[in-house]
Amino acid sequence: MAKAAAPKKPAATAPAAKAPAKGAAAAAPAVVSLKQLAASLAESHEMPKKQAETIVNDFVQSLADHLKEGAKIRINGLGILEVKSRPARTGRNPATGEQIQIAASKKIAFRPAKELKEAV
Repeated sequence: MAKAAAPKKPAATAPAAKAPAKGAAAAAPAVVSLKQLAASLAESHEMPKKQAETIVNDFVQSLADHLKEGAKIRINGLGILEVKSRPARTGRNPATGEQIQIAASKKIAFRPAKELKEAV
């Protein structure tokens, strides 16, 4: 009879499983810094951390430079980064309801690669 009671426990704890998921997400490191990525690369490739940090920082700077020029960056297995223009438009101030003009701007768009989508 203990086996019959076992399936009831997971069913009873199913709502409780949702609550720890929120707590687990808060407890897990939600953000990985470039320094942490560089340390991981340094360890896996047996190189000094400073050298790995320099490489990662140069890579990020290179991405930024190419995006400033308007280039589309395709990184196999990761995705595509590109700059998209947003036209000027009319919006509303949510507090007052007053119409406001929102200036044209640029944004960086990221489209994940199929491999990344499947991995996650």
